[in-house]
Amino acid sequence: MSRPVAGVRNRSLIITLPGSPKGAKENLLAVLKLLPHACMQAAGKNSRDLHAGGVEKMEKDAGLRGAHGDITYPHHGRHHSHNHNDHKVPKAHTMVEDRPISNDLRQGPTNRYRESPYELKLVDEALELILSNSPSPKPLRRTVDSNLNGYVLADDVKANEAVPAFRASIVDGYAVIVEEESSSPKGIFPVTSVSHASPGEIEPLDRGQIARITTGAPLPPGATSVVMVEDTVLRSKTEDGKEEREVEILTDQIKKNENVREIGSDVKIGDTVLKKGEAISAIGGELGLLASVGRSEVSVYQRPVIGVLSTGDEIIEHNRPGPLRLGEVRDTNRPTLMSAARGLGYEVVDLGISSDKPGELEQRIRDGMRKTDVIITTGGVSMGELDLLKPTIERSLGGVIHFGRVSMKPGKPTTFATIPYKNSSGDPETRLVFSLPGNPASAIVTFHLFVLPSLHYSSGIRPVGLPKTLVTMDHDVRPDPQRPEYHRVVVTSGSDGLLHATSTGGQRSSRVGSLKSANGLLCLPAQKSVVEKGQKVQALLMGDLSNHSI
Repeated sequence: MSRPVAGVRNRSLIITLPGSPKGAKENLLAVLKLLPHACMQAAGKNSRDLHAGGVEKMEKDAGLRGAHGDITYPHHGRHHSHNHNDHKVPKAHTMVEDRPISNDLRQGPTNRYRESPYELKLVDEALELILSNSPSPKPLRRTVDSNLNGYVLADDVKANEAVPAFRASIVDGYAVIVEEESSSPKGIFPVTSVSHASPGEIEPLDRGQIARITTGAPLPPGATSVVMVEDTVLRSKTEDGKEEREVEILTDQIKKNENVREIGSDVKIGDTVLKKGEAISAIGGELGLLASVGRSEVSVYQRPVIGVLSTGDEIIEHNRPGPLRLGEVRDTNRPTLMSAARGLGYEVVDLGISSDKPGELEQRIRDGMRKTDVIITTGGVSMGELDLLKPTIERSLGGVIHFGRVSMKPGKPTTFATIPYKNSSGDPETRLVFSLPGNPASAIVTFHLFVLPSLHYSSGIRPVGLPKTLVTMDHDVRPDPQRPEYHRVVVTSGSDGLLHATSTGGQRSSRVGSLKSANGLLCLPAQKSVVEKGQKVQALLMGDLSNHSI
């Protein structure tokens, strides 16, 4: 038997059956004899009259009790073997009481939870759930250009061309011919040609001739070495005085292949120049290397597209003109999170502001799933009657909430969920939803702590998340005695060679000012004792370091 669901609406009895023909038949046969009684009750017949005689009489009238009073059930029309190799019965691996379920919005505020049904997870437990549910990296082909910055290679890259592709001079001077068995030339020679670092045909060089050459230019055919210009003097000019006619070489110490960069001396054809998993950085070295070996396309890991949605009737656009009305709050989170995600190189879709209406919130998320891979929402995840994110995800969108609370400060109500989705081709996919607290400091801290590792994982970046380092405290800090705290700090590089941390001030989660200049999160364990000035503490780096003198 599967899991039938039944209900009544406007005196109509509604029964859902499984999708498989076998399951639908078995479920229907199980309830078929009870349908007349159920329909009469749904139609409004007097319940007292209908139930006169008790349950046993009703079951006997319905044909559910045999002659001896035992309850009988319809058979499947064949012998039911208990050999479990015939077919496997689906088995749930969790108990009902272990499955947290969000508030039923139809029941109103009087029936909402007074305590959260979601287990309080440790930060490491929450991160493990996020990474285990984040999609694996997907490869795609991209053109080698400046838009490749930030991508991670999905395959080794081999050189299509040698670098250099021709024998090139490494100095400004004169290409000469050095015989294998004799010493280098010394004396006065005619300058028969010029080789610049530009493409074109070059006349071959004969014995007894030299050619003026610039750094990086190809050697003329026949030339073996290059004499530096510093080892020569001009002896005569052309009649117009614009060109060299004869140059004297002053040294006889030039050897064969001296001052020459050989073909493939930097990179040979077929050499692996970059390996799978390496990132294309904005510094430019990797992009330059790809360009130098003739690669026009490479295989990289796709980066998730992110949607950012603010929620709440009180939230207004941050740039709306005019003063605030009582209760209105300018949207701080959406522009902040969009800026943070774009700064990390991800494409971001603005999903706007949703009111506290279940239908609108559901539609906003559905629209977002069509455009994005990851949806970040802020607000609506606490215990208020208008905190709609969890019920909308679970009850309206069929999503799974993997955690709904985290033992940390700030960011305790942080929620992570996955929602099933079918793409335009009808293939099943999964969308990730990070529902972050509405307070600005909480939102940006939890973005860096939870969203970023997931983005890194799906983008092929390893290790995931913010880099961690030791910092020296420039003053005393009092941790929270009950929850681990991620304290906003300014991390600076001191003249003593150490990294120093200074608090941004009051750490209340709603205090936007605590984010100003913050480039680090101090990882403070839950403890009653003070972290003293000069003590070394772990910190997560969110941005570039600052320099100052100590």
